[in-house]
Amino acid sequence: MNTLRLALIQSALYWENAKMNRQMFSWKIRDLSGEADLIVLPEMFSTGFTMKPEHVAEEPDGATTDWMKELAHETGAVITGSVVIRDQHKYYNRLLWVDPHGQVLHYDKRHLFAMAGEHNVYTAGTKQLIAEWKDWRICPMICYDLRFPVWSRNTQDYDLLLYVANWPEPRRTHWQHLLRARAIENQCFTAGVNRLGRDENGLEYCGDSTLIDYQGEILASSSHSETTLQVTINRDDLKTWRDRFPFLADRDTFSLTS
Repeated sequence: MNTLRLALIQSALYWENAKMNRQMFSWKIRDLSGEADLIVLPEMFSTGFTMKPEHVAEEPDGATTDWMKELAHETGAVITGSVVIRDQHKYYNRLLWVDPHGQVLHYDKRHLFAMAGEHNVYTAGTKQLIAEWKDWRICPMICYDLRFPVWSRNTQDYDLLLYVANWPEPRRTHWQHLLRARAIENQCFTAGVNRLGRDENGLEYCGDSTLIDYQGEILASSSHSETTLQVTINRDDLKTWRDRFPFLADRDTFSLTS
C-alpha cells in the first residue's frame, strides 16, 4: 500500500490507573474502527510517567496487552504506545506494537530520563524496532529518545519515524523543533504523540502532537485540547522527494555500542 492512515490520540491521563485509562481510550479507539491503519497512544498511556513501577507494572502478557490485542483485532489497525512492563524481574518503559492478527512486537526505551530518575528504576533498551505494516517501514521510539539523533539515524530505510511522549510544556519549543529536525535529516515522515493535562508531579503537558513530512512541513498539529489527529500519508510522495534529493546516500556509516 502506498498510503497509510494515521490516528494520533492526544489525551490527558489518569494517574497510575490503568483500568480508567483503558476505559477512556477504548471509546476513542473504537470510534476509529475501519478508519485508521495505525493508532498511536502516548508514552506510559496506562499510568502516566510514573517512577513507581512496583505499583503499576504489568507482565508482558498482562491486562493492557490483552486489551490492545482485542482492540487491534476489532479495529483492523495496529495499536501502539508505551506501558510499564515487568519482565524477568526488571522494569521497562516498553512500547508495544500490536497488530490485528495478535502479533506483539516491542521496543524498550533506550534513553532514560535521568532528570526524573528514570534510569534508577527502569532498564534501558539496546535495540531499535523497525516494524513493517501495510508495506511501510516504521521506527517507533519514546520521548527522550528524540534528543539523540544518532539513535534515530535512518540507516535502515524506514519511511515513518514515530515518537510517543510525556513531554512537559516548559520544553515544548524543543519538542517542536527536534521533531522537524528528525524529519528533515532522516527524509521521512515523523509523528510525535504527546499527552495533555497535569500529572501528580505537578508537571503540565500541552500536547503539541504533530505529524511532519520529509521536508519538515507540518501536516497536522494540535495543542491544549483532547483530539485525535487523522492524516493519510503517501509513500509515493516520499519516494519522489528522496529520488530528487538523495541526501541519505551520503549519510555517515557507524555502529552503536550498548
